[in-house]
Amino acid sequence: MDRGSYLKVLQAKHNELDKKILQQQKEGFIDHLNIIPLKKEKLKLKEEINRYYRIKA
Repeated sequence: MDRGSYLKVLQAKHNELDKKILQQQKEGFIDHLNIIPLKKEKLKLKEEINRYYRIKA
């Protein structure tokens, strides 16, 4: 997989996690036990995306 494709996969996963988090937050009862791992995974993806841009520059 080339770098461009890899970046697209990372961004797609990041966006999907964002949608899941927002959906859970819209529900009446916010289950932090489910949201916290999603937020951590989203942060890891964001950091990896940022590393990609630093390497590319």
